[in-house]
Amino acid sequence: MPRRTATMLASTLMLIALLCAGVLIPVPYAEMSPGPTVNTLGEHDGEPVLQISGRTTYPTDGHLNMTTVRVTSADYRMNLVEAVYGWLAHDSKIVPHDTLYPDGKTEEQSTQENAEEFSQSQESAKVAALKELGIPVKSWVIVSTVVKDSPAEGKLHAGDVIKAVDGTAVKQPADVAKLVTKHKPGQKTVFTVVPAKEQAAAEKAHRTPTGTQDVTITTKTSDDSGAERAVVGISAGTDHTFPFTIDIKLADVGGPSAGLMFALGIYDKLTPGNLTGGRFVAGTGTIDDNGTVGPIGGVEMKTVGARSKGARYFLTPADNCAAAAKDTPSGLTLVKVKTIGDALGALKDIRSGDTADLPKCTTMG
Repeated sequence: MPRRTATMLASTLMLIALLCAGVLIPVPYAEMSPGPTVNTLGEHDGEPVLQISGRTTYPTDGHLNMTTVRVTSADYRMNLVEAVYGWLAHDSKIVPHDTLYPDGKTEEQSTQENAEEFSQSQESAKVAALKELGIPVKSWVIVSTVVKDSPAEGKLHAGDVIKAVDGTAVKQPADVAKLVTKHKPGQKTVFTVVPAKEQAAAEKAHRTPTGTQDVTITTKTSDDSGAERAVVGISAGTDHTFPFTIDIKLADVGGPSAGLMFALGIYDKLTPGNLTGGRFVAGTGTIDDNGTVGPIGGVEMKTVGARSKGARYFLTPADNCAAAAKDTPSGLTLVKVKTIGDALGALKDIRSGDTADLPKCTTMG
C-alpha cells in the first residue's frame, strides 16, 4: 500500500475513533439555554397569569415578561461533542453538572426544591407589591419544614405559628434560630405555638386564633460539619394574610427568579394606567417581602430569550449586571435595579420615552 494512502487511511481511522469517543464518552457538564418567557400581564394556556378578585383592577397594556432558563436533566450525561457544540453556540452555556445539581441531587429533589422556591417567590411578590401600594398585609412566623428524625418531628408541624421561644416573642424567622442556639445541645427549649389547624380555621372564620400550646423540645447538635450549635430540626418561614385574593396561574415553572416581574404585574393591575406605556419589557430577579431585588442564575440565557421574543428593555438585578452586559443581545437595553422602587422608576422613564438617564448595566456592574 502506498505510504500516502496508508497515512490517509490511518488519519481517517483516527478521526473516526476520536468522533466515536466524543459521542460515547460522557463528560461532567450540563447545558443551560433560553427557556420560555411569559407576559405576567397576559394569558398562559388560555387563562390570565395574574387573577385578582375582591379588589378593583385596571386594564393593562404592553409586556412585563418573566424569563426562564432551560437546563438538561440531572440524569442526562452529555458527551464531548455536545459539550463542544454548546461552548461554541451563542444561545447556550455549558456549566459543570454539579453547578446545577450539587451533592448528587436528583431530578425529583431539584424539581421539588424549585417548586417550593417558586411558591415562596409568589408570596413575596404579593407582599412587596401591596407594601409598595401601602396596602396592609398581616404576617407571622411559621414552621416551614420539619426535618425527618429530628427532635421536632411529631411535636411541631409545618404551618404551626411560632409565637415565642422560651417566652421571648418571635417577630421574624431569624429570631427562632437565634433563640434556639442560645442553648447547648441536649438542653430543652420551649416553643409557644398556634397549631396549623387552628390557624387555618381562624383565617377561614376571619377571627383571631386561640389555643396556644407550649411544646418542649430537647435540642441536639447540628449536623453541619464543624458546628457545635443546638438545633431542633425545623426551618422557620413567614406566612401572610392578604386583604383580597391574588392567584398566580403558571405551571411547569420553578425557582425564585420571577418574583420581581410578578410583583410589577400585580402592581400594574392594581393601579390606573399602564406601567409600560405599551412597551415590551422583560426582566428577572428574586424579590423579598420588603421589595429588595436579588440575583439569579443564567441571566445571559434569559436576555437572549427575552430579546428573541421582542423585548427592548430588560430589568436586571444589580448583582447580575456585569455578567449580563458582557454579551448583551443587539437591540436590548439592560436596566439595573436593586428594589421594586427602582423598577417602577425605570418603567416611568420607559413609558414616557425619556430613557437617557436609565441606570444601565455595564461590564463593571
